[in-house]
Amino acid sequence: MSGCGCSFTPVENKETEEIKYTDALAEQFAAEVGVDPRPNETLVEIDERGAFIRQPNAFIQPFGDKEGGLKAEANRFGIYWATGCNWSNRPIIVRELLGLQDVISETRVSPSGETNCYGHAFGQYPDFKDPATGAYFLSEFYKRANPDFKGRATTPTLVDVKEKKAVNNDYHRLTNYLEVQFRPFQPKDAPDLYPKKFRKEIDEFNDWLFPHVNNGHYRMAFCQSPEAYDEAYEDFYESLDKLDKRLETNRFLFGDYITDSDVRAYVTLIRWDVSYFHNVGPVKKPIRDYKNIWGYLKELYAIPAFRHGSDPQVLALSRPGKKLGEVLFRGYNERILAKVDFEKLMADDGSRRTLSKTPDEVFIRHPEGETYEDYAGEISKTIWNSPKWEDRNPKNGVLSVDASINPLKGLL
Repeated sequence: MSGCGCSFTPVENKETEEIKYTDALAEQFAAEVGVDPRPNETLVEIDERGAFIRQPNAFIQPFGDKEGGLKAEANRFGIYWATGCNWSNRPIIVRELLGLQDVISETRVSPSGETNCYGHAFGQYPDFKDPATGAYFLSEFYKRANPDFKGRATTPTLVDVKEKKAVNNDYHRLTNYLEVQFRPFQPKDAPDLYPKKFRKEIDEFNDWLFPHVNNGHYRMAFCQSPEAYDEAYEDFYESLDKLDKRLETNRFLFGDYITDSDVRAYVTLIRWDVSYFHNVGPVKKPIRDYKNIWGYLKELYAIPAFRHGSDPQVLALSRPGKKLGEVLFRGYNERILAKVDFEKLMADDGSRRTLSKTPDEVFIRHPEGETYEDYAGEISKTIWNSPKWEDRNPKNGVLSVDASINPLKGLL
């Protein structure tokens, strides 16, 4: 399991494949660099009702022009992420959509040892080290930034690769920093995923998506009581019903054009039927049975940046399995999903184009002559980073307009 509760897909590497990354090796490396075992969220992030209340992010210093704000800089930062993790797939998608591949690096993490006892690591690389920094564990960057850090090192983490320290792991706002503060490094006509005049509505919707949809899987997978499970279960599926209704008359969540919110919805939806369902028990309804969500998901999947970090075949087969004949009962993914033609299954038929006044264009483009000063602005804070346990209760994720209704209909 990863820090976000997702499984990993190791990247094959001939130099290390003959040496198994054991728990003993992980313990040796941890002693060498002085990192602690990874805390278990099902023990330390559970409230008195048995509900999972996710830890707040540790590094939330914003990018921006205010004093003390982090400064956007080319070839200074790297995104460390996990294949199965929806949170970390977000900035990877946005990075590619905005043409920032040569500005911000990206590194996939893998488990530490056989049981991931020390959290995210670099087992697929030579000597089990991050090639860019020489680190054994993601948590090393956290310790370097804050020697007193005791929580889980999570993905995504934005690392200052020159100083080899974590600078931001705020997945609530990290994509917004890429969209706004890294605007000077984007092509002039890059997609505008976060239009300045609509940021209030987008932020509010994103802060609703977090507890009800994005974190819905984890609330079911990590909770420790039937009451907490039922609450999360009903919440998640009621939220999907609202999204499906919204998408009946909207090509994307806010209308004709893709926004930051679509990235956030996509990363959860694409994982549900092939990966997430493993951990939640009986599935009320698969994503493919939501007519509007399914068509919406397929249209986004057709865009390379969305597909690159969330290949369903990879997500479906991320758990290692034994060869045929070595075990009597094999899981559905290994027996069936391994043989599914996902390119055919996920093929977009173009039917949702009729919902848009600009069927051939799915992005708003930055206008000619727009300056950074025109576009820049302070990114809002979110309650989900509050240090107070009660503030992070999922019941706090409310909207001023029901989620089934697009408040920007006709405006975006």
